[in-house]
Amino acid sequence: MERRGFDLEIVVLLKQVPATETFVEIAGDGASIRTDGIKWVINPYDELAVEEALRIREKHGGTVTVVSAGNEKTLDAVRTALAMGADRGILINDPALKSCDGLGIAKVLAGVLKTIPFDLVIAGQRAVDDENFLVGPAAAEFLNIPSISMVIRAEVTNGVIRCVKSVDGGTMELEARLPLLFTTQRGLNEPRYASLPGIMKAKKKPLEVKTLADFKIDAPSEEATTRIVAMNLPPARKAGRIIQGADARQKAAELVKALREEAGVI
Repeated sequence: MERRGFDLEIVVLLKQVPATETFVEIAGDGASIRTDGIKWVINPYDELAVEEALRIREKHGGTVTVVSAGNEKTLDAVRTALAMGADRGILINDPALKSCDGLGIAKVLAGVLKTIPFDLVIAGQRAVDDENFLVGPAAAEFLNIPSISMVIRAEVTNGVIRCVKSVDGGTMELEARLPLLFTTQRGLNEPRYASLPGIMKAKKKPLEVKTLADFKIDAPSEEATTRIVAMNLPPARKAGRIIQGADARQKAAELVKALREEAGVI
């Protein structure tokens, strides 16, 4: 559902992920991670999306709505976005989500967006847990709106958005009319911290917890297009070796010899 006017209705798609400094352990089934003891945070690229939405709202007016699909723990991530300054939060918490892959989640999020006003949708380019780069562009496809990925600068003027996106070896500037979805890249902004006043205000902001049925979205009837078969920790790195020698010349010679005879790289 699109809306036109001077103010902008901005929606941010948000995911909660394990903090990057968290030590992740493989669960007993060998195909998932242990969730006990993990610190959960907003996906870093989605945090860029929240910040950019707030900056656009501060310049043009309007509202920022955060939409997420997850479980009860995901409420913390949505509340953090509200404490940063978002106006409204929607969490879809439904048992059927457990069988969804990235494409299934994109369908769910697009189904939610079809029921609320939006001019602009912002999402992280990827989630740092599954790294599939899929949900944002796929949601745009299901919504039948254009999308621009890997954005490092965005400017909205009179219903038109101009984005600079990163590409291999440089940047590209694109322009399109709203409504549109774009995904974030590092360098777009520096996310603000949730202040104590912001945290207190967030407690009074609307935060809805819904199921698929509340949005008249059918539970996935088909199998996920992708599934995790097994997880394995990366192999342990071999210990390094300090090159010995009486002086720099001898050390350099020993290094070249090791690179040729042991590493086989020269």
